[in-house]
Amino acid sequence: MKKIFIIHYSLFLALVASAQSPFISRVWEYCPAPGQFVNELPAYELGDDANTMRLKAEEAIADDQRGMITLGGWGGYVLFGFDHMVPNIADQNDFIVLGNAFYSASGEEEEGRRGGSCEPGIVLVSYDANGNGQPDDAWYELAGSEYANKSTIHDYAVTYFRPAIGHEATPSQVTPALIDTTYIRWQDNHSAMGYLSQLSFHTQPYFPEWIELDSMTFTGARLPDNYRDLSGNGTNYVLYSYPWGYADNHPNTDQRAELDINWAVCDDGTPANLPGIHFVKVYTAVHQQCGWIGETSTEIMGAIDLHCHTAVSNASAEPTEKAIYTITGVRVSEPLPHSVYILREGNRVELKIQK
Repeated sequence: MKKIFIIHYSLFLALVASAQSPFISRVWEYCPAPGQFVNELPAYELGDDANTMRLKAEEAIADDQRGMITLGGWGGYVLFGFDHMVPNIADQNDFIVLGNAFYSASGEEEEGRRGGSCEPGIVLVSYDANGNGQPDDAWYELAGSEYANKSTIHDYAVTYFRPAIGHEATPSQVTPALIDTTYIRWQDNHSAMGYLSQLSFHTQPYFPEWIELDSMTFTGARLPDNYRDLSGNGTNYVLYSYPWGYADNHPNTDQRAELDINWAVCDDGTPANLPGIHFVKVYTAVHQQCGWIGETSTEIMGAIDLHCHTAVSNASAEPTEKAIYTITGVRVSEPLPHSVYILREGNRVELKIQK
């Protein structure tokens, strides 16, 4: 026996339009700290301002574009949102922030942590409590694996200074790739200071060109350094992943990259107990310079609500007593459907459920 259900094109479009996207829909703020990929990811052009760069960041990572933006050195951040509330479902991971972390092919491990290129970013979340659709409610940090680490600094701040006009480079006498070891000066709130080096691989300005001020200050938490120079002579830097709870910390295909809203905590460390979230903020969480590979910077490629499905799922499900299908966010329930497929012909789209 066959059953065929036909959804005309106009109705189908209405259903699609009302569906929730699993991907982020908007970038609200983009403010990287200085870094080797700044002004390149995304690319700055003369005349761009903060809003233009925000829109470029949005174009790169919203929806399912899978482009990439850099957050620069410690503290640089991006703030984005979904077109709906990502629900906090008990005993399940709820969303993932996509990055470009990867493990080394040689399989380095340290205390159970995989080595490679892991550049963790701290994740904060916000629930739209006042219902105005704006990211102006309280923010809560996801307390990842290093939240209670005694080496994590929770009251950290760094100010970066634009190189002065006429600044003279100080090339490294040991590492040719470091063409200026006194390029971007920084000062933190713990009486430490230093420089971000400029690399021969990236010679564009590292200070965000659209920022008119000559300094930028960021605040937040600083995770312990996660790099090791395995060579001992500055030629083989490995950045190790932390166990869980951060962006750009594990490959996107690794389940440990997924995030749980239940990890959100208030400023005093107590559970936030959020019903869900609408907005996410990510900032580079380590403040370290790794020789010829430069400063560590979190990179972001988007984010996904792990509970929201817009593609046809269970399309080849074995017969069961009752199966529920999700087609572009529309739930269709029929007893014992055997296959689901969509045909487009002329000015209409047909959704067919065949038994």
